[in-house]
Amino acid sequence: MKSPIITPLILCSVAGALATPAAAQSDSPFTGPRAEILGGYDSLRSGSDVDVDTDNDGIFENNTLDQSVDGFAYGVALGYDFDAGPVVFGIEGEYMDSTGEQQGDEDINAPFGYRINLKRDLYLGARIGAKVSPKTLLYAKGGYTNTAVESRFQDRAAADGVDLNFDDSQQVDGYRLGAGIEQVIGTGGNGNGSGAFVKLEYRYSNYSSLKYSDTLFNDNNEIGVDLDRHQVVAGVGFRF
Repeated sequence: MKSPIITPLILCSVAGALATPAAAQSDSPFTGPRAEILGGYDSLRSGSDVDVDTDNDGIFENNTLDQSVDGFAYGVALGYDFDAGPVVFGIEGEYMDSTGEQQGDEDINAPFGYRINLKRDLYLGARIGAKVSPKTLLYAKGGYTNTAVESRFQDRAAADGVDLNFDDSQQVDGYRLGAGIEQVIGTGGNGNGSGAFVKLEYRYSNYSSLKYSDTLFNDNNEIGVDLDRHQVVAGVGFRF
């Protein structure tokens, strides 16, 4: 006959074993909501892997038309992570802006000026990471991104018979892939291991829906532009 105290002891032991991993995960520095401030290098360019260099055709006066629009990206992010033991899962969203601007003067039969400005950048995605130490997380990420681009093209020769001033502002959709490292630098928040952290991240974004309509030569001619964006950003944040 079993002792009346054995069964309760077994049940308590099983409950304790099941509760231990859950408690350990709730104490993880990689569980819970987080807020971040981000900033870093930002570069947007066409899908070509080289700048336009027409040294042999004589069309461009200075023979170097730089396709890259470089600047400083800055913004904020919000996210939520769950430590599942071997891996950490998270969702996140960002609002970024950029100082990226390119402008110049070229000669193609007539002088013209152009300017391209990078504007706000939105991102919504997910990430998955692995803990390489109790306070260090390596992760990969991916998701949807939408950015705004403003451009202006202006003919600067009054006597060339062409009067063209073109302004355009577009929002384009794309996808983003990235990877980074996050390091916990303090504890705080609700006292369960949450607190301050820093991060370093590389992101690649592709936008394939930027289109311009040629209103000068052919109203029905639409030009599609494929854009690549490379960013290296650092961040400081707090997990609550």
